[in-house]
Amino acid sequence: MFYLQSRIAGSLLTRRSIRSFSVSSAPVDISPEVNDALQSGRPVVALESAIITHGMPYPTNIETAIAVEEQVRSGGSIPATIGVINGRIVVGVNRTQLEHLADKDIPGKVKMSRRDLAPAMGLRKSGGTTISATSLIASTVGIPIFATGGLGGVHRGGEVSWDVSADLTELGRTPIAVISAGAKSILDIGRTLEYLETQGVVVMTYGPTDEFPGFYSPTTGFKSPWHVNSPLDAARIIDASHRLGIQSGMLFAAPIPDEFAGSAGEIQKAVDQAVKESEANGVSKRGKEATPWILTRVAELTRGKSLPSNIALIKNTAFIGGKIASEYAKLVTHKDEKNGNAKNLIPDVNLPKLPSSDILVVGSAAVDVISQHLPSTDSNESLPLHTTNRGTVKFSMGGVARNMAEAAHRVVSGNNVGLHRVLLVSPIGNDLPGSLISANTLKLGMRTDGFLVLGKERGSAVCNMHLDPEGSLLTGVADMGIVEELDSEPVSVLRTIQSHKPKIVAFDGNLNPNTLSSIIEYCAQRAIPTFFEPTSVPKSLSILPALTRAFKLEHRIPSAVTFISPNRLELLALFKQVRASEELTNSPCWWTVMDDLNLGESYRYDINLLSKQSTSDTGGINPFRDSGIPQMAVSLVPFFQHMFIKCGQDGIFVAARLTDEDLIQAWSKEKTSVDKRQIVAKGKESILVLKHYSAIPLHQSIVNVTGAGDSLVGSLLADIARQEAPLSPKGLDEVVNHAQNAAVLSLYSHEAISPLLSRNGTR
Repeated sequence: MFYLQSRIAGSLLTRRSIRSFSVSSAPVDISPEVNDALQSGRPVVALESAIITHGMPYPTNIETAIAVEEQVRSGGSIPATIGVINGRIVVGVNRTQLEHLADKDIPGKVKMSRRDLAPAMGLRKSGGTTISATSLIASTVGIPIFATGGLGGVHRGGEVSWDVSADLTELGRTPIAVISAGAKSILDIGRTLEYLETQGVVVMTYGPTDEFPGFYSPTTGFKSPWHVNSPLDAARIIDASHRLGIQSGMLFAAPIPDEFAGSAGEIQKAVDQAVKESEANGVSKRGKEATPWILTRVAELTRGKSLPSNIALIKNTAFIGGKIASEYAKLVTHKDEKNGNAKNLIPDVNLPKLPSSDILVVGSAAVDVISQHLPSTDSNESLPLHTTNRGTVKFSMGGVARNMAEAAHRVVSGNNVGLHRVLLVSPIGNDLPGSLISANTLKLGMRTDGFLVLGKERGSAVCNMHLDPEGSLLTGVADMGIVEELDSEPVSVLRTIQSHKPKIVAFDGNLNPNTLSSIIEYCAQRAIPTFFEPTSVPKSLSILPALTRAFKLEHRIPSAVTFISPNRLELLALFKQVRASEELTNSPCWWTVMDDLNLGESYRYDINLLSKQSTSDTGGINPFRDSGIPQMAVSLVPFFQHMFIKCGQDGIFVAARLTDEDLIQAWSKEKTSVDKRQIVAKGKESILVLKHYSAIPLHQSIVNVTGAGDSLVGSLLADIARQEAPLSPKGLDEVVNHAQNAAVLSLYSHEAISPLLSRNGTR
């Protein structure tokens, strides 16, 4: 298990409060989205499920549950509907689980209070959690705020029958903030408020007055001791309670929206009649069966008028809960940053651990905003400036590292193994673009525990492109500065690498040189292969300080980067800069590698031989003759051991310096071959392989070129990490073939990374 150190949970819980049950030993499943939010300190609102299983008819129950979750999101928070499925507590039910809870044709579902959780788990039952059980579970996993419909309470005649809802006692011993529409109007409101006072529960009306609401009615004739009318004030009160260490909860009673308050009188008459009937037929004495029966009877008596009111008040509390949770998260984040994350306030909450990742991809994740003008009716009319224009706006996910990670994930998961084997490590802001990036990552089935939330001082990476009606770029703004913040956070990246012990670490050229140096040095010392994607000509040069630093270390790291995937322009830029640096080309490491390669007359003969051949099936350039690629690649292999050079329509050129004994033995059986378009040069203790692969012919029209290179690299990463010998003669052919097929699929797709990308698809 790993330990969640949630900033929200830290302010909410003390170690005493999480002893109610151990998450590590209990059968608790927390959804990836909720898990990610708790770890990163983003706002989460708990939602109950008894209303789904026992409170409303199907399909109204599931429609309402979905609408309520949407309201929480509209308020700026992550919804976490809590339920029990086959004896397992689920925090953040998915759509399939929601359908299971809502389906009335599935028998045996139980309405679960605190007392029912253990029997339900032991007997593997499914059911909905009441306010009592939901409060307990939410508080235990570190969710501080819970939105629901109406609070249970003291039943009419409860002074004689002792019929008091467990909701009240739970609030007396669980530090959670409940937002509800007051107490259910079937109850004795006065005695309910008295009981809450005795339990030490703070009761506040959330609204302009202190009138305490009663579910369908905005007033009950009783007043709350306190009232607030803004989410920030509510959040401050919650924060103050947690800082005081108070172990009881609080109730924010939000009146039903005004447009539904007009039906309160008619509905209340039906409530009174239903209560009398329940007393007459004995239902009132059946405990937890009473409330669902009465509410159903009220719906019958009002001919369904009560149901829209019920839905409206629940959606209202969910929206308010989302806003309060959002403000509370900001307060906690601000205090943690100001106080340096006081560790004595942060509890250890055990959550299910995902497996370690084989592939770590570090770099940029961004939201691309593409704005395009609609064509004018007058073809001669120029676009008006200094005003808004009609057009279309589209959002998509971008960022080189993100694209590479998605491609690798699709390849790996397409083989139905290793769904969590790819981890994207990228900085995002605590803002809307950051939420979009995280949500999209979850939607793809990727893990999100690698995101580094840097707070609101630095916004998430966004690229805003402004296109003319023909699709050509007019102008744009790219805010990628957040990636540079990793300069001050390399420890976070290194800790992630340390905890996963991956088979390969990839990174893009958006990273700060200091971060690149830290990653390269850390991985080299631990024999973890690295893969650098240059990203662009200017950004490709950001790797040079890292190379210089690696060569200056006492232990000196030859071929500091294991793999690199430049295009021809990036290769040329790197070659020129390295050649101009005497510090690099005159270093002992550079000369050691070149001496070992021992490239003499035989090598020059092979180069001359292949340069005379028409080695491209597509009629493009001969890279052995026309581009200088072999010469540049050989000059750079002391720094980049294996190079996959992207030549666009002319295919891929591979330059690999093999030092592994098994690979040397395998390639020793190979020879320079015109037919195979390869040169095999045997050095003193290594073998240099230069090989050209022609591009795969296209059979469809090109739709999009933005993700072809990233798809190619993602496929390479997946194969390098998972194949036993990806650089053997046979393995290299397969790896490059898969990668080129991945790039082709991207060319045919409107998305940067084709949804069709998988191992089967790339083969």
